[in-house]
Amino acid sequence: MSAGEDSWGTLFLVATPIGNLSDLSARAREALSSCDSIVCEDTRVTGKLLDHLSLRKPMVSYREENERKRTPELANDLQQGQALALVSDAGYPGISDPGFRLVRECRSRGIRVVPVPGPNAAITALAASGLPTHQFLFLGFLPKKSAGARKSLDHWREFEGSIVLYESRYRIEKTLALIEETLGPERFLCLARELTKLHESFLLGTVSEVRELSREGSSKGEFTLVIGPQGYVL
Repeated sequence: MSAGEDSWGTLFLVATPIGNLSDLSARAREALSSCDSIVCEDTRVTGKLLDHLSLRKPMVSYREENERKRTPELANDLQQGQALALVSDAGYPGISDPGFRLVRECRSRGIRVVPVPGPNAAITALAASGLPTHQFLFLGFLPKKSAGARKSLDHWREFEGSIVLYESRYRIEKTLALIEETLGPERFLCLARELTKLHESFLLGTVSEVRELSREGSSKGEFTLVIGPQGYVL
């Protein structure tokens, strides 16, 4: 490490609660308390978390729309000695949320990156689903266009572990229909909604059964899907 690098700051990747604020770790709170600024997806969402913690910190908006522009600026701040905490609205930054570009930039410049692990919706849903956990594939959000989503599902049709997806309330019915069309109505899956929150729910069954059950329940919140391998049943 050069003399200049000795005085550089640190980027902390801080996992934040996916619902229940009590899931924030003591180490995460310490990182948020000690950093110079918090780099966040939505300052309003992170502001509520800081209010809960009785913390006051400068916040920098870092979202999909400005990620490319802000990345070199933030890396420069780190090289000037600042300590930055990167968070997303919920879960682990960089996992289907902004963060990858900044971490890559830090690694390319030799800036220290410290992970502060914690809640993650994909792992939470998988562990609680009852579907195979010995190997799994995380696809994040499927492509928005039906053709791209169908191609992705078809490509992994014969994967021998579980497939984990994220989906919004606006597209969940369309995605379930696409899974039924592409993988078949008997494919077994778990639909997790509002993880760690008051109205947390898990729907398990064939995709056709889960589609029917989901129509009877609330469509609010964020969804995590765990799709079992071919032939799997509870």
